[in-house]
Amino acid sequence: MAELTIRGVILGALITLLFTAANVYLGLKIGLTFATSIPAAVISMAILRLFATGTILENNIVQTIASAAGTLSAIIFVLPGLVIIGWWQGFPYWLSACTIALGGILGVMYSVPLRRALVTGSDLPYPEGVAAAEVLKVGAGSREGLEENRRGLAAIVMSALAAAGFSIVAKTRLIAEEAGTFFKFGAGATSVSTSFSMALIGVGHLVGLSVGAAMFVGLLISWAGIVPWLTTPLPAGADLADVVGATFRTKARFIGAGTIGIAAIWTLLKILGPIVGGIRSALAANRMRKGGNAGLLELTERDLPIGIVGGTILASLIPIGILLWIFAQGGPIAANPVPVIVLTLAYVLVAGIVIASVCGYMAGLIGASNSPISGVGILAVLGASLILAAIYGSGGDPGRTQALIAYALFVTAIVFGIATISNDNLQDLKTGQLVGATPWKQQVALVLGVIFGSLVIPPILDLLNSAFGFAGAPGAKASALPAPQAALISALAKGVLGGDLDWGLIGIGALIGAVVVAIDELLGRTGKLRLPPLAVGMGIYLPMALTLLIPVGALIGHFYNRWAMRQANPDFAERMGVLMATGFIVGESLFGVAFAAIVAATNSDAPLALVAEHHWAAPLAVAIFVGVIAALYGRLRRWAGSPLG
Repeated sequence: MAELTIRGVILGALITLLFTAANVYLGLKIGLTFATSIPAAVISMAILRLFATGTILENNIVQTIASAAGTLSAIIFVLPGLVIIGWWQGFPYWLSACTIALGGILGVMYSVPLRRALVTGSDLPYPEGVAAAEVLKVGAGSREGLEENRRGLAAIVMSALAAAGFSIVAKTRLIAEEAGTFFKFGAGATSVSTSFSMALIGVGHLVGLSVGAAMFVGLLISWAGIVPWLTTPLPAGADLADVVGATFRTKARFIGAGTIGIAAIWTLLKILGPIVGGIRSALAANRMRKGGNAGLLELTERDLPIGIVGGTILASLIPIGILLWIFAQGGPIAANPVPVIVLTLAYVLVAGIVIASVCGYMAGLIGASNSPISGVGILAVLGASLILAAIYGSGGDPGRTQALIAYALFVTAIVFGIATISNDNLQDLKTGQLVGATPWKQQVALVLGVIFGSLVIPPILDLLNSAFGFAGAPGAKASALPAPQAALISALAKGVLGGDLDWGLIGIGALIGAVVVAIDELLGRTGKLRLPPLAVGMGIYLPMALTLLIPVGALIGHFYNRWAMRQANPDFAERMGVLMATGFIVGESLFGVAFAAIVAATNSDAPLALVAEHHWAAPLAVAIFVGVIAALYGRLRRWAGSPLG
């Protein structure tokens, strides 16, 4: 069956242009990017259906290329920081492109042995990977039985149209996209908020009850504990929205980052065994190839040879070292660059392995879109900044400090490239596993996606910098893009190297993480519901508006699956629930692409707005959202519970 074709590569490259531009703009504007796997799969199927020879595996390659490039656009969470601190005025094309490409390629290489450890050898849910596979299967008509395929396609289309339709109406401001309220809580203040996102309901359904419950626990720790405590005592006459918002952004998130850090270290220790096993099996497969027994190895187990993987990782250190040397010119590192660059390369190598493992695990746990990748960026910039602070100290001459901050951000950009791709790769490889793809061909496609993305991202960044600029940068306009994550990460580097970072907050988060780890291990021994520490950390770190509906979706999915198990055909009934959840993600993702294009074309924050904001918008949104979800699941139960004959 045709898989890695010239036609598929070209189509993937073209879709890359669209999604990468949309993601870069959206990320700089609101601090969020969207997963591109499913929209790419849908567009690919629509185009390749015009050719008689198009296959499900070729569609899989197209979405792999496009999703790798689209995900790599998360580099905007770091790279604009160099403009914000005034070190760059624009984005030097080849320096930026090579930095992005080398980090991304390292991410692909690190994920090769992780596939055996975290995809084929684990029971992680991979919600977006499963959803993309279901879209490809239904689109290809590969399910047994025409009636089952018809109902599955209907479930996806129904929920996708509902999610996209709700999003469109919300953008008109007739109903609210988000609702929230700020109020006093004890001696402090807090907030309750949610976004009306059907995609989050879909993610919750797919990740299951343990992850949903853990995120809810993290949410309670953050908004019922940390935020009220940090806002005590309230200043007289203070605006609650300003106080709570600033406290969460500048303090509570650092506690969340500390929790994620401890949870990430513990997670890495727990998955070290499977990772080592994955490397061993990759070495065994390599010996089988060399022994002339490659034919005995199943197609679905053929990764890139481990020798090529290791050689590529080591070879990439040479150009990374050259880039670091070029970048260090004009700063204190240039006086004696060799020891610092060697130490930096060691940091990239080791931190890359850790971050690739943790990001892959997080993506498997709750999906690439909801994985707190910026939290990993915080840990990466802390590591790079601490190394420089240990060598050069903190504070002192402002020009020297600025040069060190810039170097720390540049190193973080390389490590962050590893993080973003690892966050996406294993989702794609899970999709490949479910549709019967050949891993090494998908891994080649991932490298191609990285290259396409790295060529496209710098000119888009330059264009947006010229047109709008970034908030906080020297001479920024009133219309400057906020670039919230890049501003946060550059502020962290300033805090460490300037000597004014509050380490106490990160320490509190680490302590919370250690307690959650202990509780999770105790629950594991009793065989009860688990409390994944990383999911708790994500609940603390992410805004409530982005997390509240994931536990709700998990609860809905739990009750739906209990109902499905009582049906005459439980597997089919449960699969229909997966397809419904998939449709929610598909519809909202496709609309996200379209809306980003409309915003860019009109240069308006609210291009679809028909009315001004009004006080009925939130209650109307709640009523419609709940009613639509209930109606859709009611219809789904009728389809899934009736005989297929």
